[in-house]
Amino acid sequence: LPSNVQSNTDVCRTMATLSVAFSPAAAAAGLPSNVSSARSLTSRAPRLVTLSPSATRAAFASSAKTQTRRAVTMSTTTTAEAQLEKVISLALPMRVGHGFDLHRLEPGLPFIIGGVNLEHDRGCAAHSDGDVLMHCIVDSILGALGLPDIGQIFPDNDPKWKGCSSDVFMREAVRLMKEAGYTIGNMDSTIILQKPKLSPHKEAIKENICELLEADPSVINIKAKTHEKVDSIGENRSVACHTVVMLMKV
Repeated sequence: LPSNVQSNTDVCRTMATLSVAFSPAAAAAGLPSNVSSARSLTSRAPRLVTLSPSATRAAFASSAKTQTRRAVTMSTTTTAEAQLEKVISLALPMRVGHGFDLHRLEPGLPFIIGGVNLEHDRGCAAHSDGDVLMHCIVDSILGALGLPDIGQIFPDNDPKWKGCSSDVFMREAVRLMKEAGYTIGNMDSTIILQKPKLSPHKEAIKENICELLEADPSVINIKAKTHEKVDSIGENRSVACHTVVMLMKV
C-alpha cells in the first residue's frame, strides 16, 4: 500500500472519494461531476491516493482475515462459556472424555513429551512446543466438559501461542475443569512412537502430569508402545497419543 494509507479506515475513505458519480460531461474529461479540474481534485482531497486493483484487494483481504479471526475467537469464547454454564447446571456425577493427537517428526527439532525433553534426532513440527501427550490430555478434558477442542481455544494461527510451552494449555484445561466443579477421577494415556524408548522417562513424565493435573499418581496412567514399523509412526516420521479421562464431581 502507499505510505500514506495507514489503516483500513484510510483505504475506505479513499475508496469513498473515488466512488463519486461521474456526469456525462465530466466523464469525457475523466473527472467527477463535482470537480472542475485536476487542481480542484487535488485541493478537495489532498490525501487522495491511487490504489492499484491488487493493492485494494490485498487491503480488504487482510482486513477480512483479521475480522474473521477475531469473530471466530469471540464465537469460540462465547460457546465455551455457554457450555460451561450448562455443565455446571447439569451437575453430572461423572463425565468422560477422549483425546487424540498426532505430530509429524522432523530433524533438528526438540522432542518433548510430558514436559520431558527427549534425546532424539528429530522432534515434533508444531506451532507450540508440540507436546503430543499434553495436547492429548487437554483435548480429553475439554471433551469431557463438552467444550471446543484445543485447536479452537488455542488456534495455531495466533502468534501468541508460537513456541508456547504446553503446560500453559494444561493449566487452562484444569482451570476450566475446576470452574465447572470437577476433578480428575482417573486418566489413561497411550503414547505411540517407534523411537526413542520411553521406559527410562515414564516416571518423570508421570510426575509432571500429576503435578499439572493436581492429581494423585494412583489415578494417572502413562503407557507407551511402538507401531511395529507400520505407517508414518512406525517409520519414525510421526508420534501419536490417545487419552481417556474421567472427571468426578467435587
